[in-house]
Amino acid sequence: MKVAFDHQIFSFQRYGGVSRYFFELANRLPAYGASEVSVVAPLYVNKYLTQDSARFATRGKHVPYTFGGLPVVSAVNRLLAPLAWRGANPDIVHETYYAAKPVGRGRRRVVTVYDMIHELFSAEFPDAAQVTAAKRAAVDRADHVICISENTQRDLVRIYGIAAKRTSVVHLGHSITTETNRPTEECGKLRPSLLYVGNRRGYKNFSTLLKAYASSPTLREFELTAFGGHPLLPDEQKEICALGIADRVRYESGSDQELAERYRAAAAFVCPSMYEGFGLPPLEAMNYGCPVVCSNGGSIPEVVGDAGVYFDPKSPEDLRTTLERVVTTPELRSDLRERGYARIGTFSWDKCAEETARIYREIL
Repeated sequence: MKVAFDHQIFSFQRYGGVSRYFFELANRLPAYGASEVSVVAPLYVNKYLTQDSARFATRGKHVPYTFGGLPVVSAVNRLLAPLAWRGANPDIVHETYYAAKPVGRGRRRVVTVYDMIHELFSAEFPDAAQVTAAKRAAVDRADHVICISENTQRDLVRIYGIAAKRTSVVHLGHSITTETNRPTEECGKLRPSLLYVGNRRGYKNFSTLLKAYASSPTLREFELTAFGGHPLLPDEQKEICALGIADRVRYESGSDQELAERYRAAAAFVCPSMYEGFGLPPLEAMNYGCPVVCSNGGSIPEVVGDAGVYFDPKSPEDLRTTLERVVTTPELRSDLRERGYARIGTFSWDKCAEETARIYREIL
């Protein structure tokens, strides 16, 4: 069984969840019956593909992220892709993102749908109509659609009206397993904090966390650390100042090792999102023994299970009281750590690859 992934996600994502997903798949599929695995990307900016440990072939050349700008990389790939696919002849073409027109040829075509955020929160995305049209085209031409959660599968079937039998659910693994630079006891000496990870705009609901945090003398004993995503934007800074917490909210960004240290040091990890297609940060938090406090929106309960404490993402008051209960109850935090360690065993990249390979075989 020969499998080929197209260039799309590797053309614009240097690092990130989706490109990490396909990198992990490509590396592991040979162990589950794929005789040949390749990524066909004439030009790519993705750093995962440059790793010496890759157990698959990459048909293309790495260029710096700043090479002519991403539109240039995209344009070159559209031009060169037909040439790059010559001689590939895969059994499975797995599209890595959404395109209006197909790339490559194979006996069967698969696409992965990560979420339905552009459909459900279209007002937050200027390009919502364009992304939705491309996604719809990719779904319509696919022989099978993989969804990364049951929640995404339900939303896809409901919104697009496609047959459920054309879809399958394959959960992701968790990606950050790096060792920290500091021993656990030293991580514990970092400033007491509450941790938020990733982008913060719109449906991510960071503003609700700010309101809950500002309203609680108990929570303000901790620093609130926003790790990753874009630096604090002017409207965020304005809200933080208006709430009187400018000296308590920190933005940080850094390596996987630095993020691992923040997970180990935090009194709790908070995920206030209104919707997620899957949600990797809660799993990362569990991996490092960080108690998870999360919203009940989207697929989050499906991923977190009994290893988190939930709140209504529309209610700052519910978030405040839930988070206060966790940070003031050592026994609850200890229980959440143990539940988290047990929960992460449910999700692995090997399991993801094995289930994906099974789907490939079934549709051939």
